[in-house]
Order: sequence, then C-alpha cells, then structure tokens
Amino acid sequence: MTPEIKTERLILKPLESRDGQAMQIAFPRWEIVRYLNANVPWPYPEGAAQDYVDNVVLPAVKESRCWCWSIRRQEKPEELIGLIELRDGENDNRGFWLVPEWQQRGFMSEACNAVNDFWFKTLGREVLRVPKAAVNTGSVIISRKSGMRLIETGKKEYVAGVLDYELWELTREEWLA
Repeated sequence: MTPEIKTERLILKPLESRDGQAMQIAFPRWEIVRYLNANVPWPYPEGAAQDYVDNVVLPAVKESRCWCWSIRRQEKPEELIGLIELRDGENDNRGFWLVPEWQQRGFMSEACNAVNDFWFKTLGREVLRVPKAAVNTGSVIISRKSGMRLIETGKKEYVAGVLDYELWELTREEWLA
C-alpha cells in the first residue's frame, strides 16, 4: 500500500484514477517530457495520462511493484504539481517530474528524500538505482545532493532523441548513514 507522506512543504498523495485529468493538463510540456524514456508519446495525446494512471500505474501499485504519489504543496493541496514513483525495476527504481514553474525551489529534493526513506526504511530495500539523461542537470543535482553516485554511462533513447545516459546508485547503508 502506498501511504500519504507529508514533508515540510509537500503532501505526497497516493496516485488515484481521478488524478489523470490533472496530469493531462500539467504533464504534456516539452520541459517535462524531453528527458523521459522514449516510450512516452510525443506529442502527448488526449487521454494518455488517464490511460497511464489506470492501466500502468494503478495495476502495478495493486501488485506491489510500484508506489506512486502526486506531488502537492501543503498550502494548495488540491493542485497537482508533479509526480514521483518508486518501481521494482532492476536498474530503474525512481522517476519523477515537476511542472516548470515549481522547479528549482527544492521541492523535488524534498520529495525524493521522503520516498527514499520509504524505499529503504519501510520497504527495506538494499539499493536504489535511478537512470537519467546526463543533460538533465536538475535531476543530476538531486542525485548528488542525496548521496547517490554514478555507476554506469552509455546512450539511451529519450523523447528528445538519443542522449548520453547515466545510472546513479544509493545503497541502504549509505542512506541510513
């Protein structure tokens, strides 16, 4: 089960089917999708967010393969400003996006710290691995700030095309220290 998590400034609410409409409005922006996996359709079609929530995320949550939260500010909890999820992938355990107008304010670092705690302390996982486009400097900074280290590089296809890829890792022992 995915719990609601409150941080200093955020509410991470378990994703629900009704969040699909808000995601459809907030998500399809080039600034958000360009460094995501090439499987994300672009241009983003009408109804794609609802399909993702209902047919990808929620079934994976039900099977305990995924934990997904909408990101909301405590001062305006009705407004979805992003998404963060944990996954049981071999080299893909966390992903996130945040609308551009709320970036560079520390919100995503705050959300990542909260879900990292959940991953290591509640789920008892031993390692967290996060893939990303090397040019996604905001995401790289978040990984560095949380103590992750770069363990692999290569090329990968993203919505923006083939880009340099990085795999970052953090162990349970490192996080708890």
